Amino acid sequence: MKLRDLNPLYDVNDRRDYKEKYYRSLMPLGLKYAKLLPWGGKLTSESLRFFSPIVIWTKFTSSKYNHGVLYSAFMDYYKAWLDLMEQATAERHALQISCNREAQHRYLTWRAEKLESIGRDHCKLTVAHDMVGVLGKTLDPGYRILKKLIGESLSKELVRRFLFNGVDELGTKTFLDYFPEYCCENGTINAKRSIIGKSFESRPWDSSGEFIGSVSGLS
Repeated sequence: MKLRDLNPLYDVNDRRDYKEKYYRSLMPLGLKYAKLLPWGGKLTSESLRFFSPIVIWTKFTSSKYNHGVLYSAFMDYYKAWLDLMEQATAERHALQISCNREAQHRYLTWRAEKLESIGRDHCKLTVAHDMVGVLGKTLDPGYRILKKLIGESLSKELVRRFLFNGVDELGTKTFLDYFPEYCCENGTINAKRSIIGKSFESRPWDSSGEFIGSVSGLS
């Protein structure tokens, strides 16, 4: 499984203004690789809140050609990110800055909890510093190996201080504050909830970036 994206700060299915500002001009790039790389199969609906319409979620047979396409996608997405950074202007509105900080903290809190839960609850998370992971049904060996190499305490510190730096600094809300739907009756986090419910067998956006997953591709 391979995943590439320019992860949105806000849910692009809820924030049309945000999607239009940052992703409208990038849709041709996303469509280019949607044609070259097959959709990777079931994608949980919970993950979509952190994906953009140009996400590359793919699974393919290993070959020189496919890896070449994937590398080309990485370079093109990286260049697009650099262009966005070049065009960015500093936010001056205090309320918007506060909203941006909370949105980033919400994302980091979700990612950190999902990764840390691997060792506790036997869920799978594709680990990468610059992309969003996707929950599945088997245990990814990467985090287990990390724990064996440096121990659980240092592994958790690596997650929170490096991979998802800011999770302890940008806000004080907890995972259940942001995602109360995960709360069990005893107040603990329902780690299995992420693999329950809708999943998407095919790409849930059309060529213009409109979400169509509510009417197709569900299982």
